Amino acid sequence: MIGRACAFLAMLLVAGAAGRLAAATPRQAPDVVLQAADGTPVRLAAFKGKVVLVDFWASWCLPCKASFPALDKLYRELQPRGVEVIAVNLDEERKNADAFLAAHPHQMPVLFDPKGDAPVAFGVKGMPMSFVIDKTGAIRFTHMGYRGNVDLSYRQEIAQLLSER
Repeated sequence: MIGRACAFLAMLLVAGAAGRLAAATPRQAPDVVLQAADGTPVRLAAFKGKVVLVDFWASWCLPCKASFPALDKLYRELQPRGVEVIAVNLDEERKNADAFLAAHPHQMPVLFDPKGDAPVAFGVKGMPMSFVIDKTGAIRFTHMGYRGNVDLSYRQEIAQLLSER
């Protein structure tokens, strides 16, 4: 377990500055099964038909502390238009995630992946890392790291995907 945390920390250091990674060819988002706070399984495929922003984060990730409230704000603004923002927590110990969440009130759904299967399936290379998924379930945009100006990119990408049929 400690090895996975060290691996993620190494990925964070390699990730460096935040930036958008253009999806050369859209690929289907993996149909991972995550856990709701109460342990209920949630399949990512259940969101097909909506534009979805999936963000991988952990309580120990410093940039995640800045991105979490910004993503929640985005969720509150865009959810009425059918956009889902899903924060996937990767903490190995749930108590760390729970302490973070208690200190950061939010409305967006937070799902959990304590085994770390989802970041492997998605190909997460740093923390935080976000994937913008279109209505067909294809990953169209990827962001690694976080800077305040990434919110503008999210908005532009989501607007583009909402306008597609």
